[in-house]
Amino acid sequence: MHYHPPLKDISFVLFELFNAAQTLNRYPEFEEIDQDLMSQVIEEAGRFASEILLPTNAVGDREGCQFENGHVKTPSGFKQAYRQFQEAGWPALACDPAYGGQGLPHTLNTVLYEMLTGTNHAWSMFPGLLHGAYSSLYHYANDELKDIYLPKIVSGEWLATMCLTEPQAGSDLGLIRTKATPADNGHYILEGNKIFISGGEHDLTENIVHLVLARLPDAPPGSKGISLFLVPKFLPENGVPKVRNAVHCTGIEHKMGIHGSATCSIQFEQATGWLVGEPNKGLAAMFKMMNAARLLVGINGVGVSETVYQNALAYAKERIQMRAATRPENRHSEPADPIVMHPAIQRMLMSQKAYAEGGRMLAYYSALLLDGAEHHPDEQIKAHFESELALLTPIIKAMLTDQGFEAAGQAIQIFGGHGYIQETGIEQYLRDIKIAQIYEGTNEIQAIDLIMRKILADNGQRLFNLLDRIQETINTTTQPAFVNSVAALTQVCQHLRALIPAISDASRQSPDLPYQIAPEMLRLVGHAAMGWLWLKAATIADEQKEKDPAFYGSKIDTAQYYFDFILPETRQLIQVIDQYLIHSQQGHSTNYLDSLM
Repeated sequence: MHYHPPLKDISFVLFELFNAAQTLNRYPEFEEIDQDLMSQVIEEAGRFASEILLPTNAVGDREGCQFENGHVKTPSGFKQAYRQFQEAGWPALACDPAYGGQGLPHTLNTVLYEMLTGTNHAWSMFPGLLHGAYSSLYHYANDELKDIYLPKIVSGEWLATMCLTEPQAGSDLGLIRTKATPADNGHYILEGNKIFISGGEHDLTENIVHLVLARLPDAPPGSKGISLFLVPKFLPENGVPKVRNAVHCTGIEHKMGIHGSATCSIQFEQATGWLVGEPNKGLAAMFKMMNAARLLVGINGVGVSETVYQNALAYAKERIQMRAATRPENRHSEPADPIVMHPAIQRMLMSQKAYAEGGRMLAYYSALLLDGAEHHPDEQIKAHFESELALLTPIIKAMLTDQGFEAAGQAIQIFGGHGYIQETGIEQYLRDIKIAQIYEGTNEIQAIDLIMRKILADNGQRLFNLLDRIQETINTTTQPAFVNSVAALTQVCQHLRALIPAISDASRQSPDLPYQIAPEMLRLVGHAAMGWLWLKAATIADEQKEKDPAFYGSKIDTAQYYFDFILPETRQLIQVIDQYLIHSQQGHSTNYLDSLM
């Protein structure tokens, strides 16, 4: 396996498509940011990922994490890689300088994690939750907790976890049973068990900061009675871990993939913790961390899509098999051709390329929204950014990870039998990326969140705001080469505008309806957003094609492929939604429980 940081495409997306440096310069915190600085950071990130992290990927898969007597040993090279990661200051990249951070944009952190997950998904999960934990504590913890824990988290000296799931409570957090009892000196005593805790125990750092959801004695039932607590592995004194807390790893999971990531069962046996935020309002504080994690998971999909595409393309250029239907003159005497010349292989490669580059555009756009939501000086504009980011987050998490899994499957198909065996390494990516469709809220839950909370909850207003922005781009696209693309995207947007009131009306009589069509709605909105960015990218490439015909020509071709052969998926999505609406209007049940029991 190899990985070449896609620096040229990253630069195109950031600096030509989004004018990221100029956009960020408008915020007081980023007045010193310029393209040269951003490029330098990105190049160093690519160097770390390709030279330091990639060589540990297959080793981590082969060795896995080892559990013995409550301790976890990470695979060979993981600890050394993390030490280099920490010493280079990567954990502090997008954190407040007041706590030792570098004060750089989330956008750069997003680029960094695309490269990390593309080269070692399992390893990247150890530092992956750091920024979410930082954000949760930064916004909700009291000053005393901030002063003790944030500098250690920002520096990467201490890693963090997110302890939500329990054996009886997977995605339904209202069912959690872990208890927190107030103690005399202001702290709390926690008792309970958590499962599926990524990085719950390891040997990378001297301390681990657990953010734990639990219930106070007088808490109301359900999700309204959940509080958030900080529970360290070691209780610190003057910034130094001293006393071992009553937090124990009872085992690690043996998984399909991400073998190098320790997925732990954690037991709290009268462990000492501190309340973060207000009592019974822990979900609000934890959602800061969860939303950051969901965006990061979407980046998992982009990183893996890029890496498997690179390797599938390289293999397709080298693998000689059969004669292509169309052959250049210089190959007429050859007994067989590289499989990249075969149309079936070209289709898979172009699909991988279109989704990898389209996913990158969508992810980076959302990262810029996050920067704006936190740093724009105008509160009204900040609220708009937050609203649009909330709409796009479930799409990024679900659609981009679905495509990461699909891309890995296509890569194995291109490798053929050599892809199915472990020797080439491509099959690891399929096993590793599968979890991204499941953790941080399954993709089905993301689809329900989108339609129920982000679309129907405000009668489609935030979606209509996005569609208005897409329409502005459509109205200003005048190049004759993109007439058909404009027409196709216009049709998708028009259907979405008509569907929202129809779904809202029908759901009053058929409460199941939004849940039944949620997956189709997520992909439909996702294609509207991705198609919008592909149209913007194509018009820019068309204007610049004389400067670099190969690069910009490829960008235009990929955009055209997306509009001609991928966007038509929306017709099928719309047809499925229409069928559910027809059934609903005619009073036909679409609840198939009886057939399944």
